Formats: sequence, structure tokens, C-alpha cells
Amino acid sequence: MVRDETAGRTARENPPAAPIGDPAPLGLAAFALTTFLLSLVNAGLLPSGGVQVVLPLALFYGGMGQLLAGMWEFRNNNTFGATAFSSYGAFWLAFAALETFYAGKIPASDLSLVVGWFLIAWGIFTAYMFFGSMRVTTAVMVVFLLLTLTFFLLGIGELAGSAGISKVGGYVGILTAIAAWYTSAAGVVNSVSGRVVLPVGPRT
Repeated sequence: MVRDETAGRTARENPPAAPIGDPAPLGLAAFALTTFLLSLVNAGLLPSGGVQVVLPLALFYGGMGQLLAGMWEFRNNNTFGATAFSSYGAFWLAFAALETFYAGKIPASDLSLVVGWFLIAWGIFTAYMFFGSMRVTTAVMVVFLLLTLTFFLLGIGELAGSAGISKVGGYVGILTAIAAWYTSAAGVVNSVSGRVVLPVGPRT
């Protein structure tokens, strides 16, 4: 049996011929930790220079870690998990590249506009993934609901030039990270325990 916290009904009922380990806890943990640290900066709980700590995480954990988890989800016949982890892995890689190589080339007067729409575009993607998550688990559904709100709040904050809205987005991002960490922990703890210790609420 493939035990995957991001698997929908199709993947649960049609596991691959030679199942591999569940990549979802890795992908969720990579997402959670990177999101948590960036959200601390967005919420004003860490100084803006803290982004320099987030960038290597965005490359090697949030980025590459999730991208690998996404590729393994394809092997696990999990379209939802593969799409989610591959996409958010690419998001973190793009974020690191934007901060490192490209943001300085964008005119200062246009930076908030383009970053705002960058975040809102990710919010749109996350919104339709949220509807897909309704057929996965309650825990994953909570993650996607909070992440959708995070992207839209941060995007609107950039477009409106409102530090207050962006700060609220940071706090919602912290909640998103906590929800993702819980879901990741459930995958690890339930697997090694051989029983449900941390429920995720499968939805059919």
C-alpha cells in the first residue's frame, strides 16, 4: 500500500506495481521550513536581512527537495502530489533566482507591481489546487486554504504598497507552515508506528 498524505482516491486505489517510500513527508517538510522562515520575515518577526538565510533553503530544501518529491510522486501514481511538489519546488527556485539575480534589474518603481502579480499568479494556481485538495485529506486541504490566503495577501500587499497587509500575509504564512509540518509529521509518525497516531482526515 502506498501511504501518501497527498494522494487522492485514484492513487490510493491504484498504487504502482513496485511501491516506493512515501515522498510526501519530505515535500511537506521542505515546504514548511522554508515557508516558516520567510513568513517570519514577512511578519516582521525577523529583520529583512533574514531573507539571506531563506535563499539557500529555497534552493536546496524548499526548491530541490520538493522538486525531487514531486518526481517521486509521479512514480507513485499521485498526480496531485506530483503537481503540487514539483510546482512549489520550482516556486522556491524561482524565488531564489529572483532575489539573487533579477530583482536588482527591475526598476524600483515597477518592483512592487511585478512582484505583486507574481504572487497573485501563484495564488491563482494554489486556489485551484485547493479545490483539488478537497478530495485528498483534511490536513492537506487546510494547508492549501491557508497558502491561497498567504499568496493573495502578500500579492495585494505589494500592489497596494501596504506593509500591514503584507505583515498579515506573513502571519498566515506561519500558520501555513505549521499545518504543513503537522501533515509531514503525520506521514512520518503514522508510517513508523504502523497505525494512525496523527490523523489527516482522508476525504473520498
